[in-house]
Amino acid sequence: MSLLIGTFTIGWILSLLALGVFISFRIFAFPDITVDGSVTLGASVAATLLVHGVSPTLASLAGFFAGLAAGACTGTLHTRFKVNPLLSGILVMTALYSVNLHIMGRSNLPLLSVNTLVTQSERVGMKLMGGATVFHLAGWEVSVRDAAVLGAIVLAVCLTGTALYLFLRTNLGMAMRATGDNVLMIRALGVNDANMIVFGIAISNGLVALAGALLAQYQGFADVSMGIGMVVWGLASVIIGEALVGTSQLGMTIIGAVMGSILFRLLVAVVLRWGLNPNDLKLITAVFVFLALIVPQFIRQGWWRSRHA
Repeated sequence: MSLLIGTFTIGWILSLLALGVFISFRIFAFPDITVDGSVTLGASVAATLLVHGVSPTLASLAGFFAGLAAGACTGTLHTRFKVNPLLSGILVMTALYSVNLHIMGRSNLPLLSVNTLVTQSERVGMKLMGGATVFHLAGWEVSVRDAAVLGAIVLAVCLTGTALYLFLRTNLGMAMRATGDNVLMIRALGVNDANMIVFGIAISNGLVALAGALLAQYQGFADVSMGIGMVVWGLASVIIGEALVGTSQLGMTIIGAVMGSILFRLLVAVVLRWGLNPNDLKLITAVFVFLALIVPQFIRQGWWRSRHA
């Protein structure tokens, strides 16, 4: 049961990453590779502040704002200096590797002996359960710590997703979405499309960095290489979510990205449970993304042929 709860917890945490990738890839069609560096940036900033006694909430928010700055750099390179969007992300991601090393002072920073959101959630859960460390649910023995952390993460993601939904329905949010849909139209309306892109990519990487900050606290460490391949994970979550709920409604698309992240984590956990080598995790991720890209096409083609047979 602990393994299943842990799988759900990581899936919910990485749904913030999926929401960030949704903004860059789906709203702006911006191939932002900064994601791999922003995950580690959020983790390294939060971990360093936690080690120095800063509260977990403030440390996580600091990671979010660090991600905002990284995303703004990528957007500025593209809009102000006319650098290719893919190359812009690669440049910032490469620079962030050194930045993250300077922030942490080493390649790995443990958090096992410091106060984090995990320890805070555990204390709240034990208080609510009268000091008990385990409880029984449908015949399963469940750790209060695992359940409390999952509940806290679910609450944080739900609040973040709701805030993102409400923001994208404001005038500024709709201007961002319109910029991604038709940049010529938004220019004709007198909106600075460059500022919209910079702002959107900043928010995208802010959410990604927040996911990194929460992931570091859950795993108990921040590592300089923990962001490798995360952009693929986020893209896979978005694609799976779109296959589940479609893309016609903004709210459902956001929910789909969250669902896609959870389902994708479950798929990976099942594959690893079958005995595959953990060293093949990135390979498994790439194969899942490939399947998520091509399977819907075959399904649509089969449906079209059956309708016109």
